[in-house]
Amino acid sequence: MKSDTFHMSMLFDFYGELLTEKQKELFNLYYNEDMSLTEISEIAGITRQGVRDAIVRAESVLRDTEDRLRLVRRYAGIQKDADQIAQAAQRIMAANSVGSRNAEIARQADVILKTVSHLSE
Repeated sequence: MKSDTFHMSMLFDFYGELLTEKQKELFNLYYNEDMSLTEISEIAGITRQGVRDAIVRAESVLRDTEDRLRLVRRYAGIQKDADQIAQAAQRIMAANSVGSRNAEIARQADVILKTVSHLSE
């Protein structure tokens, strides 16, 4: 359940502007505020089923958009690659610190780490 909630929140972050204002509001209360359908229905002044229907429609829009564009999948891949690059740069720095240290290697590894950090923001 946590994984699905995280995934839906990521989809919302990327594609939430495609939803209606009402869908955004209900989706946010359900996924980000962790409110029950009953709690949301009381706040929104609609039936519990109405809340559920709106959330299901919003989920469908978000999933369909991801299926077409795959931005969340690409983002996750970039994050994974950035982590691997950062780990490699750290290993280079560690290996460079043993024996005779090469200042240029240290500078370039630092540039790599800073660039990866910037990309991950």
